[in-house]
Amino acid sequence: MLNLIKLVVGVSSLEELIERQKKPLNSRLHPEHGALPVVHTRSYPRRAADILEGGSLYRVISGLIQCRQRVLDIQTETRPDGTQGTLFLLSPEIIRVEPRALRPFQGWRYLESKDAPKDLTASQISNLPPHLQKELTLLGL
Repeated sequence: MLNLIKLVVGVSSLEELIERQKKPLNSRLHPEHGALPVVHTRSYPRRAADILEGGSLYRVISGLIQCRQRVLDIQTETRPDGTQGTLFLLSPEIIRVEPRALRPFQGWRYLESKDAPKDLTASQISNLPPHLQKELTLLGL
């Protein structure tokens, strides 16, 4: 199993990502799963089969890896300008993970399971504002 990691552009909090994914523009109908959140990207992953064996898309929001969603399908699409693109169809369930600082990068990256942040349990989820959580994470606390 292999994962991906990608920056969330134009979103400043996990709550904002949750609201964004509820909009019809950000979902696609899947024959088996119904309406699913979708992430658009340019490149199709060469290791798609490894990702589809239970991999997740880890999301970087405001400089921190904050959550993941299982990748349920990967599809190609033709954009309105005629270029090819890729859609990652995700599970609607957003799983919070141990926050980890990460510098900005373009596109997506592969993330081996051994290097992925661990899932948080309900008792570990912090109610701190995102900027404080980021500062504490950067301090190693």
